[in-house]
Amino acid sequence: MRPAVEAVLRLDATLAEVVADTTEPAVGAIRLAWWREALERLDTAPAPAEPRLAAIADHVLPRGVTGAMLSEIEDGYAALLDQQLDPDRVGQGGSALFNAIATLLRADDPYLAPAGALAMLARVRGLTPEEVKPTALAKMRELKGHRFARALRPLTNLARLAARDFLRNEPEPEATPGRAFAMLSHRLSGKVTGAN
Repeated sequence: MRPAVEAVLRLDATLAEVVADTTEPAVGAIRLAWWREALERLDTAPAPAEPRLAAIADHVLPRGVTGAMLSEIEDGYAALLDQQLDPDRVGQGGSALFNAIATLLRADDPYLAPAGALAMLARVRGLTPEEVKPTALAKMRELKGHRFARALRPLTNLARLAARDFLRNEPEPEATPGRAFAMLSHRLSGKVTGAN
């Protein structure tokens, strides 16, 4: 299972790097489109000589995740390069990431989509104006009081940390006692936000 999850996370990190390294939005959009098309082709053709795509073909596709499913992650990053930012579209990329990993874990939950969106919005917050915050707060309200199954909690922990980040006025360094406590409480309760 680990190589499959790592392959998906490596893909996500690659797409994030494309956006972070882009100085010309049009060039970044072309690079992202190459990844989207390459992922979609994995469903009908062998992987090209690209290690990340080969890892997806070897470890991810046999577990029920399709290249088309993974290509939906790309659209969330592509939205960051548009002149008019669409926070919902950015969040949908995170939802696609969470759904792909949940498929690998053979687990499902209707609240994975808002959890993934919240996690993605927190990750890109430094690249975008504060306009993502209202969408993030709406996702938090949607998740309020919901308990995720134990199998999903290593994944939904990312949403728990995202919720904490959006409620703070300043960015918080990694590995603080507060973050550790937030992760531990999520591990025990399965909740991203407080009870109703």
